[in-house]
Amino acid sequence: MAKKSKGQDKDKKGGKAKAKPSKKVAKVKPVKDKGIGHPDSKQVKQIEGLDMIVRFAEADLIGTKKVAIALTKVRGVGMSLAKAIVDVSGIDPNKLSGHLTEEEIKKLEEISLNPMKFGIHKFMVNRQKDPETGQDMHKLSSDLIFTKKTDIDSMKKIQCYKGIRHQLGLPVRGQRTRSSFRTGAKVGVVKKKEQPKSAPKK
Repeated sequence: MAKKSKGQDKDKKGGKAKAKPSKKVAKVKPVKDKGIGHPDSKQVKQIEGLDMIVRFAEADLIGTKKVAIALTKVRGVGMSLAKAIVDVSGIDPNKLSGHLTEEEIKKLEEISLNPMKFGIHKFMVNRQKDPETGQDMHKLSSDLIFTKKTDIDSMKKIQCYKGIRHQLGLPVRGQRTRSSFRTGAKVGVVKKKEQPKSAPKK
């Protein structure tokens, strides 16, 4: 018996060939939830008694994130210091920042302003051996910005190498400037047009 070719299979009832769809229908993947910490998450609405924004040291912490991760929103607090602050405070590290009580927020602020007082090592603070007082301290938010500006202004005033580089708007720490930190519209190298050679004198 000869083999039937594709498209020649007939329906038993109608006796007509089966019509095949010309275009393939794309499969739609189910949309997954992006997690509690994501702003588009559907799980945020299910949490009761959660503050979406927590005010802490002149910064707005995201209430749907864990305490240590939320603390990194504060200027002057990195991930390592945030973990140390949470460990010293005794707060559950898996707790969301939106569930913090006022007492816990005050305790975290006190530790972050003076971490060495609570047993955190001095190499984690951002102001070691202050030029004026000689003490190790930690600065946050607006105090950190003001201190940094004051240091740069003092270097400019005494006209040291770093101060001059700050005045000129150039890199301070020895970076190369041949290819980096180039400003202006022209970035490439422009070659001068060669002038036509003059005829030799007789």
